[in-house]
Amino acid sequence: MDRLDEGLLAGLMARGVSRRSFLKLCVTMTGVLALPAAYAPRVAAAVAAAPRMPVIWLRGQGCGGDTEALLRGANPTTAELLLDLLSVDYHDAFMMSSGTAAVATQAEVRARYPNGYFAIVEGAIPTAEDGAFLTIGGRPFGDIVREVCAGAVGTIAVGSCAFDGGLASANGGSTGAVGVGRIVSDARLVTLPGCPVNAENLTATILHYLTFQAMPATDGRGRPLFAYGGLIHNQCGRRSHFEFGEFVQAWGDEGAQKGWCLYKMGCKGPETFANCPTVRYASGTSWPVKAGAACIGCTTPGFWDAMSPFSGRLPSPIPFAPDVSADQVGQVLVGGVGVLVAAHGTASFARSKLARIRARSSPAETARLSVAVPAGPTATEPSPAAPEAAGPVESTPTATAAERAAEPSVVPAEPSAAEPTATAVEPSVVPAEPVAATQPGEPAEAADPVPTVEPSPTVEPSPTDDRTPTDDAAVDPAADTTATDGR
Repeated sequence: MDRLDEGLLAGLMARGVSRRSFLKLCVTMTGVLALPAAYAPRVAAAVAAAPRMPVIWLRGQGCGGDTEALLRGANPTTAELLLDLLSVDYHDAFMMSSGTAAVATQAEVRARYPNGYFAIVEGAIPTAEDGAFLTIGGRPFGDIVREVCAGAVGTIAVGSCAFDGGLASANGGSTGAVGVGRIVSDARLVTLPGCPVNAENLTATILHYLTFQAMPATDGRGRPLFAYGGLIHNQCGRRSHFEFGEFVQAWGDEGAQKGWCLYKMGCKGPETFANCPTVRYASGTSWPVKAGAACIGCTTPGFWDAMSPFSGRLPSPIPFAPDVSADQVGQVLVGGVGVLVAAHGTASFARSKLARIRARSSPAETARLSVAVPAGPTATEPSPAAPEAAGPVESTPTATAAERAAEPSVVPAEPSAAEPTATAVEPSVVPAEPVAATQPGEPAEAADPVPTVEPSPTVEPSPTDDRTPTDDAAVDPAADTTATDGR
């Protein structure tokens, strides 16, 4: 407990801030940092035990609105946390009357806490005429910024002017005003644009470092994602009126009194990234849109030029159709893509269907089907599979074999399809012998070879015998008698 009393919690309690208020602050900052609620105790413990962190606040070209926003922070501990407990050792707005003594104090802080203090820069940095448009103690402001930020543990650029030059650089400017990022090229730089900056975001950035010993994650322009990662349009309380097409047409009309959408009055919420709708200003009381004023996009780069006029809509993306908004263009593009996808799917289905129909009607497909489902053997289509396919008409080859046995000399060169093994056993015998040798009841003299008898040239050998009784009757009986007499 002694360690906690030595940190920020002790200082807060000494100034009348209760522990309950301190924990409420830590829970609020946890929400601002977009951290889970479970991190609230860790944030409270880290902040309570943290030592006082020195701060050097530099102020360049600007209106001073960021300092005012900090001083008017109504959160019970925001101003005290930053101005007292963090030991703001240098701020030229508070020490202006000190003159050279204030400059000496700044140098003393840098020497006492090397790489141990925060550098906060407000306002733009003039670069024209060698920085002669703003000098402090006779030195150009840009040189002082480089010197101070080089020895800081972290640099925070607050406000739109410190972000990219702001109003001083609008329409070209005359002082060569630039943002801190053009002077300080360091990964430890965090920018908090806004006109003015939200003090809650500044407090949350410092608490993030005290809790995790690192600066928060940022986007490509150095803006913390916890504060500038969401579109204002998506967080706005008037978004539902935008969806239903309920817009304010003129200031003070019925729609304005009912709190309708201010898009047609120039609201830049659809193009601006910030957490204004959720964190708000004046201790979370309100923000411009809630008060009835349109968002001017002050967190976007070069908003003085890019978002003007603030009371008018942005130029239409289609020059010849000024009434067409970017949302309508997006809807048309999405609809067109949907139609093209549907057409592509329909064409692909039709193409595949047509390919299947052509495949069925092609000769190759017909041949495949005929092989898969044979119609049976014929006299002109010999096939090795004919014996199995000829099963339904098996009676025909049986009757033919009996007749062939009774007339062995009529078909001497035709082997029987039903006995293919006889030919393989006796390959050297005359082709007429396998039929005679395998038929029972054949005369003995049929086994003698007859060298003078040749097979009829008109008879085609076939594994199957498709001859009918009519074909047998057509055989010349004289040929049989001649063969017998010759024998």
